[in-house]
Amino acid sequence: MIRVYAIAAVVALLGMLGALWWYVTADQGGDLFAQCRTSQIAGGSAAIGGPFTLVSETGETVTDADVITKPSLIYFGYTFCPDVCPMDAARNAFAVDLLAEMGHDVQPVFISIDPARDTPEVLAKFTDFMHPDMLGLTGSPEQVKAASQAYKTYYAKRGEGDEFYLMDHSVFTYLVLPEHGFVEFFRGAPTEPGQGVTEEEVAKTTACYIDAAS
Repeated sequence: MIRVYAIAAVVALLGMLGALWWYVTADQGGDLFAQCRTSQIAGGSAAIGGPFTLVSETGETVTDADVITKPSLIYFGYTFCPDVCPMDAARNAFAVDLLAEMGHDVQPVFISIDPARDTPEVLAKFTDFMHPDMLGLTGSPEQVKAASQAYKTYYAKRGEGDEFYLMDHSVFTYLVLPEHGFVEFFRGAPTEPGQGVTEEEVAKTTACYIDAAS
């Protein structure tokens, strides 16, 4: 009789473990990155990202396959931006350094939404100042627009006829993994305490995704 109870207890335990496994995998939609997600994306992560063709800061025509060869933090901005873009680009650069200390090789990418002024040479100076590994991308207005639309970003020129014009634009950074595509986005860097996403938060979340993908 004791043996029967023991067998029943083992069967019950296995059943509980099976139920737990189902909850962790099936009940959460089989999301490999469920424990890492910090945001909800309308339409799911597959709705953001995709192919693009741009011009690198070295003047070469490149595609998304050429650029995203490692985990990448992609930001859409412009070099003449007086405040937000430098802050976000610097935040991403600091996050990349923190990730390097964790043993993760992550590339910061800066895609210009102002191709009229942001030539490859201008971008190279900007990205070299921000981080030695930061890659600047520009292109024709049509190429930039296509890349922006793929990542659901917004930008618009403010004013006409002034060489010192500004650009309105969204301020998201996109985490993209080579084998999985877009997986997460980060809001802008803090402009005051308690607002925005810090480099530590970007690094911690990015590391979670990289570890989960490996």
